[in-house]
Amino acid sequence: MIPLRYGADGTGRREDPTMRAFRADRFGQFVHWGLYALPAGTWKGRTIEFAAEFLMQSAGVSREEWSALAADFTLDGFDPAAWARTAKRMGARYVTVTTKHHDGFCLWPSAYTDFSVAATPSGRDVLGEILDAYRAEGLATHLYYSVLDWHHPDWRATVDSDADREAFERYLRFATDQLLELAERYPQVRGFWFDGTWDASVKANGRWTHEIERLLKERIPGAIVNSRLRADDHGARHFDSNGALMGDYESGYERRLPAPWDLSVTAHDWEACATLTQASWGFHDSVWAERGRKTPAQIVEQLAQTVSLGGNLLLNFGPRGDGSLAPVEVALAEEVGAWMAVNGPAVHGSGPAAGWDYPGWGFYTAPLEHTAPQGPETPDEDPTGIVHAIVVRIPVSGLLTIALPAGVALRAVRALADGTELPFTPLDAHTVQLAAPAPTGMPAVLVLETGPAGPADGLSEPNPDVALV
Repeated sequence: MIPLRYGADGTGRREDPTMRAFRADRFGQFVHWGLYALPAGTWKGRTIEFAAEFLMQSAGVSREEWSALAADFTLDGFDPAAWARTAKRMGARYVTVTTKHHDGFCLWPSAYTDFSVAATPSGRDVLGEILDAYRAEGLATHLYYSVLDWHHPDWRATVDSDADREAFERYLRFATDQLLELAERYPQVRGFWFDGTWDASVKANGRWTHEIERLLKERIPGAIVNSRLRADDHGARHFDSNGALMGDYESGYERRLPAPWDLSVTAHDWEACATLTQASWGFHDSVWAERGRKTPAQIVEQLAQTVSLGGNLLLNFGPRGDGSLAPVEVALAEEVGAWMAVNGPAVHGSGPAAGWDYPGWGFYTAPLEHTAPQGPETPDEDPTGIVHAIVVRIPVSGLLTIALPAGVALRAVRALADGTELPFTPLDAHTVQLAAPAPTGMPAVLVLETGPAGPADGLSEPNPDVALV
């Protein structure tokens, strides 16, 4: 073991009520909104085929020009209650909203900068209104904060001189002041989601990342903090130099998921964040961005895969410059929500189905009380219960083959949507087969009712490819 002062604070997953609630939520909404939504990927007539929220950097916009956008941040279509209703109908249980992105613009009237909503025509506390709207709908709230800040004169990507070091120390004091201000101004939030921590300057300041996590948790007991805040003594991120997770859950999965058979991720809590258009988090009004827009079926498949591996999915929305949600994103949320209204039990309060191998045609989930506490390597002592089979692709044969874990018998199969019982045929003591559901364009969910297997009866043909003990 490498001695560390700023490595992981504990071992194993948190089991307090706040963390248990976050784990059971499984589905959250990400909101990326700021000044970058106004130009929406185009600057002075030139569309930049890169993420909209990076436009200040990718188009080489000066601080002065970018700051001038605040005069156009008029909130003409801003309706946070509509945002919150959309998220709730979609089946999200929490929201993570950007407070300050890499351009440095703050959605709350911060006392530590003049580059905030206080300098816009309305001067309204936009962030406070958003948080109030989501809480009114019963959703938990998390705050995104970018440590990276292109607007602040003391930000440094690297620290190459004494002058850089002094400037960056001033910047970290500024970031500390802002983060404590957020915690004190919005104490009802459940967690903090950090970004912009990949530069050498932050990785060389593991002490600060460790300290700010501690301070935030002192201000808001039980607060949840993602792994991408932290760096250890040697600059390791997410996991310290001894391989232990820093923060309360791993947040390195961005627009990607672990392989569906990668059970190693079930050893800790994790969250993946996903975009609706593959190319951008902020609103990007272009044909280029639309080429990568995902369908509701793709989103549901990502959600099913995530839950089957014990993770949460944070699905991003990028409101337009006037504050309204793009109709295409509202329509997608409605379709996903229609699926969740029927099939939510396979997602909310669910996790990996202990001992059930990835079947290829879909994913297995089970209620959290039936999942193994440290991953699915060891099935429950009592296999009686239910497993949800989420069917995302139908084999050419039209048949689903289900391999049962050792000691588990299948008692019945029914469709979650309407309760219809489905016949199945045992192929051997550990395998059954049934007709796949008729395709509808969205994943189907089957409820597998299980119980303990009885003693084997009859002879079974040995498999010459499996070693006999």
